[in-house]
Amino acid sequence: MVDEIRDAITRGDFAPNQRLVEAELSEQFDAGRGAVRNALVQLATEGLVERVQNRGARVRAVPLDEAIEITEVRMVVEGLCAARAAERATDDDKAELREIAEQMRAAVAGGDVWGYSELNKRLHSLVLRVSGQRTAHEVLSRLRGQNVRHQFRLALHPGRPGVSLPQHLAIVDAICAGDPVAAEQAMREHLRSVIDALPEVDGTRISAL
Repeated sequence: MVDEIRDAITRGDFAPNQRLVEAELSEQFDAGRGAVRNALVQLATEGLVERVQNRGARVRAVPLDEAIEITEVRMVVEGLCAARAAERATDDDKAELREIAEQMRAAVAGGDVWGYSELNKRLHSLVLRVSGQRTAHEVLSRLRGQNVRHQFRLALHPGRPGVSLPQHLAIVDAICAGDPVAAEQAMREHLRSVIDALPEVDGTRISAL
């Protein structure tokens, strides 16, 4: 139950500050009210949900300054993961990384913003999996869930794919070359770029949100 609601929040199915009504969630996820209530309590400890006295629960909205802090932590943790991935990547892993990189090139060339956004998620997830860092996986899953609104805005910001594409390609090249130092540096530079872009993107209204 908790995994299903967490995944829905992470995907952006629920908007920031949206009320999470136990009866509605119970029907949506075909679960008992007690299971839903326990899930919301756990998600509150993870920072995805906030419980308001006499008003129930709602999706927690993360302010810009916190989004920047989250990305700074990601920069360190994902930098480590990129370095470990460069040390551990198999030939099959490298082939998959290169395939995603080519698909990202095609998405940018074709103006496929949504497709590029999904490939972006796939690439970061693959780097994490190849790194073998289980503790990092737990940390990053929580941080990304809290930061989903800002990630969504950034993914749709005009011109952003063209900026991030060469950064992602540099990450792939370094991992495939087996160079942990370059891989970590490339990942850090990419997430530093994200931090630099967040203030501008935060002020952009997106109707899909």
